[in-house]
Amino acid sequence: MPVIDYDCEFARTSGQIDLVSIGMVNEQDRRYYAISRECDLSALLANDWLMRNVVSTLPLTLGTGPDGDLLAWDPDKPDFDKVKTRAQIAREVEDFALDTAHRDRTGMLPHVELRANYGAYDHVALCQLFGTMMDLPEGFPMWSHDIQQEAERLGLSGADLPQQASGQHNALADALHQQEIRRWLAQRAEYQS
Repeated sequence: MPVIDYDCEFARTSGQIDLVSIGMVNEQDRRYYAISRECDLSALLANDWLMRNVVSTLPLTLGTGPDGDLLAWDPDKPDFDKVKTRAQIAREVEDFALDTAHRDRTGMLPHVELRANYGAYDHVALCQLFGTMMDLPEGFPMWSHDIQQEAERLGLSGADLPQQASGQHNALADALHQQEIRRWLAQRAEYQS
């Protein structure tokens, strides 16, 4: 089954999960990265953790306005070309999955396998790109395999896993690191067999 490792950065707003960015990588090392132009910038500004860890990875500038601090998209920063509407991101994520999972002779699209790290909220953020879980495109599973579950099954803790050297909380860098961990865990599982 074709595998896509992915990560989402998100903000919680009024009980909702608001996609900020998404990174994906497949077994052929094809990569996808996008930032939601429609994410609630005020929710980022209001969350200290997001300000410290995520905002610095985005093409945003912190400034002040008449009502205090504000964030604004900055076309002069790296990755500004990755800032897109949610509808455009949804189309591109579907295309990425279609390119990853080739149709078989019957014309049916096989399911892709989604892998995430602590992926419950990531999966919800992904599903919400399309509406509800019932609106997922053909070939998308209604759940993601979680790296932490596999580590626990193998008797490992988070401290045992390969550590990310840089790029934490950039969705694409995190997806690439998750792919590294997934492959490392697969080798451990094979060794234990």
